[in-house]
Amino acid sequence: MSSSPLRALLAQTSFVRFWVSRVGGIMANQMLMVALGWHMYDLTASAWDLGLVGLFQFVPALLMTLPAGHIADRHHRARIFALCMLAQGAVAALLCWGTFHGEVSRSLILGLSVLLGVARAFQMPAQQAITPLLVPRELLQRAIAVSSSGMEIAVIGGPALGGLLYTTGAATVYALCTALLLLSFALALWVRYPFTPTRQASTWSDVFAGLHFVWERKVLLGATSLDLFAVLLGGATALLPIYAKDILHTGPVGLGLLRAAPAVGALAMSIVLTRWPLERQVGRRLLMAVAVFGLATLGFGLSQSFALSMLMLAITGAADNISVVTRLTLTQLETPDEMRGRVAAVNSIFIGASNQLGEFESGMTAAAFGAVGSVVLGGVGSVAIAALWWKWFPALAQRDRMEG
Repeated sequence: MSSSPLRALLAQTSFVRFWVSRVGGIMANQMLMVALGWHMYDLTASAWDLGLVGLFQFVPALLMTLPAGHIADRHHRARIFALCMLAQGAVAALLCWGTFHGEVSRSLILGLSVLLGVARAFQMPAQQAITPLLVPRELLQRAIAVSSSGMEIAVIGGPALGGLLYTTGAATVYALCTALLLLSFALALWVRYPFTPTRQASTWSDVFAGLHFVWERKVLLGATSLDLFAVLLGGATALLPIYAKDILHTGPVGLGLLRAAPAVGALAMSIVLTRWPLERQVGRRLLMAVAVFGLATLGFGLSQSFALSMLMLAITGAADNISVVTRLTLTQLETPDEMRGRVAAVNSIFIGASNQLGEFESGMTAAAFGAVGSVVLGGVGSVAIAALWWKWFPALAQRDRMEG
């Protein structure tokens, strides 16, 4: 990326403020997920319960995301994001208090997972739909890549720091999460942009307009559903506590490093995409990236070496980053601003299903076939999805440029 576009991007002060707020929030969230996963596994030693943590976040998110997209098109998106940071900070504070007093139980973790799912249901549409309002159109792809870089920095630092701090006690992790989330809340309140509520989201009958919009545009439908099914089958995040404790024998520090490894690869790829944005054959490269994601997941599932496992996870992160940047850029460029909140809500449902429901799927198949069998089957499934989508969504496979 040349210095001129970089300077132009950094000159967008509200974008920078939101970037810092989002990075802080994601870092806290990643630390929270490491602590919750290890805490639950310490309490129950159950792969099923690890999957339930994901399911209990996914179900409320599924129910609330479309209304959240409607609200994102009617209200100030930065304020919505700020309130979501505050809600997650309250969850972290309650966990900190409960750990100090020995009150954290399986039921409490599952109950708070529901609250986290509701908060993220409102967070995701707001944070996705706000970026085009903070930067000029010609800087949008680079802004998304820079946002992705920040996210990956947080996803690298959060799990690694969370795993390290967990060795001193779960309460330490929860306390730092609380502080970071409150800081993100304050910064998000400081984000400014011209705000005009759209009249097209004036009634609740417009809640489903985002679904109709995506369904009618096969490139968007193919890109979002591709990410859903590939990560749903190929994600191994929920099983990392089992790999760290029982297969690779690395403890909570190793768990933090394993959770951070995909973000290392994603950060490297986001830097590449910031410097050299995709300009040609974007659909074909997207599908190939998903196939690489599946193959690397398969390699991780079969690995018994910590170093090789880290490498395979890093490759999954790099491949997934191509998918994320391509999909989000296509969505933002194809969607008018008055629809962005509701379309972002649809995208959030796909992301939530691939992540939280994917964690449940991993826990369920691990309970039936073992952790290794679950991850291997998921990797094979992701490769198959890439091949099928090449055939079923020719408009996506043949898409040459970001703007059609």
